[in-house]
This record gives sequence, structure tokens and C-alpha cells, in this order.
Amino acid sequence: MYELIIIGAGPAGITAAVYAARKRMKFMVITVDIGGQTALSGGVENYTGYQFITGPELAAKFEEHMRKYNIEVKENEPVVRICKAQDRVIVETKKGKYAAYSAIIASGKRSRELAVAGEKEFKNRGLTYCATCDAPLFSGKEVAVIGGGNSALDAALQLRHIARKVYLINIGSYLGGDAIMQEKVMASKIITVLNNTRVTAILGDKFVSGLKIMRNDKEEFLAVEGVFVEIGLVPNSEFASEIEKNEIGEIRINSRNETNIAGIFAAGDVTDVPEKQIVIAAGEGSKAALNAFRYLAQHKFPD
Repeated sequence: MYELIIIGAGPAGITAAVYAARKRMKFMVITVDIGGQTALSGGVENYTGYQFITGPELAAKFEEHMRKYNIEVKENEPVVRICKAQDRVIVETKKGKYAAYSAIIASGKRSRELAVAGEKEFKNRGLTYCATCDAPLFSGKEVAVIGGGNSALDAALQLRHIARKVYLINIGSYLGGDAIMQEKVMASKIITVLNNTRVTAILGDKFVSGLKIMRNDKEEFLAVEGVFVEIGLVPNSEFASEIEKNEIGEIRINSRNETNIAGIFAAGDVTDVPEKQIVIAAGEGSKAALNAFRYLAQHKFPD
């Protein structure tokens, strides 16, 4: 029996773990990976205390902080179900079942898929969802980044130093994201922005050779050897079938990070808290841990 189980080890989960460790709680962390979306980010320029740090570097700092404490962490263990049974929270993974008196869901989000012809066939054969991971493989090549928000801008800015040419394909009429990132994209001679453009198919033989696109209602072929899909994120909340969510699958929480089930809290990008930022996820993780500690203190559970 644990007092607390934390699901996820991104900024929210790791911060919750640090706070739980400092409160001397008996707890464990269950996660697929460590770092979450932070580890997949390029340059981070808006995390307080760091004028500039790469995503992998910041994720490593988070992990280093967490590892300072003797925390039980189970990696590569996807959660498939969470439920409440009397006064216990049961967390079921692909490897086993665990019980606690409280839980924090901090499972984050994952990349949204395009859902077009050729996407599944060319995944990892020229098509990828992570510029930070795979950009070096496309040195000197012409590539396309699909999306118009911060993640797409970030990918394009990383690739401008690696690829020969970068097409930024945006379904909208103008780019979103931070103004300073937009300015950098527009100033680059390597990046060409294609607004009002929709990808309809990924083409190739053994590897990607191009895209079929609809640009201003006209079908065109765009020759590229790499495709980076950056069209947003989907919450990792499917396993929480008994917990209330909004229309896009984000877990609904109140100001104390409480879900509709007593003893189950949630924090970070998996929740309906507006603005998905690293610093916000970390703050929500600390709140969730403190409120879980308060919940345990206010209820009588066996030692």
C-alpha cells in the first residue's frame, strides 16, 4: 500500500514527486518515460531562471532533482486503468496492479496524428513527430513541417540549421504561436511558409519522397524527403475512463487539482487548465502534491 501514486514524469509529475518526497510521503511514480514533452522541445527561453536551455537539458535537470530523493520510479510501464475501490485507488498497468489512498494523474499529452493516406506507412521512414529527436537525420535535405503553432515554429527553427530547405505548411491563413518565434521564422531564408495549405497524402516508395497538398483549393505536389508533423497534442487520459473530462479528453479539475473522484488529483497538460506551458505544469504538479498531502491528513487511513 502506498499513500500516493503519481502517474507520469514530465514537469508536473516530477515536481509532484519532489514535493511528495519532501513531505516524507510513501509514494511511487509510474511512467512511460521521463521528461514528457519537455524532452522533445528545442530551445526553451521562457522557463524562469534559464534565459535559454534546450528541452532535453531542462528535462535532465528535472530528473536530476527527482533522483536526489530515494523515489521509487517504474519506467516504461503504461497505465491502462485507474479506478476507486472503497477507500483505495487502484492503478493498473501493463505489468501489474498497485494500490494507494490517493493518486495524481500527470500523464501529459502526445502528438496528434494527421490521419491522411501514407502516414502510417511512412512513419519512421521519413515521417516523424519529433524534430528534436530526428532533425539530424535530414541534414542537407528538403523537408516539410506541418502545423502553425508553437511546436511547428520550434521544429522549423531547429531544422533551419540542418536542412537545405524547410516548408512550413499551415492550414490557417496566418501563423499562431509566440510573436518572437514568428519573427524568427519569417526572417529565415531557409523557411518558406505556405498558409491556407492542407496535406492530403504522404507519398513515396521505401521512404518519403513528397506530399500531396491542397493550396488555395488547388492540388499540388511538394517534393520533400522528410515530414515533421506538429499539429498539436492529444491528452493521455484514455485509461481514466471513470474520471470526468471535457470534449477533447482533458481531465476536468478544480483549483485544488481535484477530479470528480475523491482522492484522485490531476496536474499538467492532461488537465483542462488553460495554457500548456512547462512552468504552468510544474506549478500545477506542486499544487497537486500539496493537496494530496492535505487530503491524506484529513482522512483516517490505516498506516
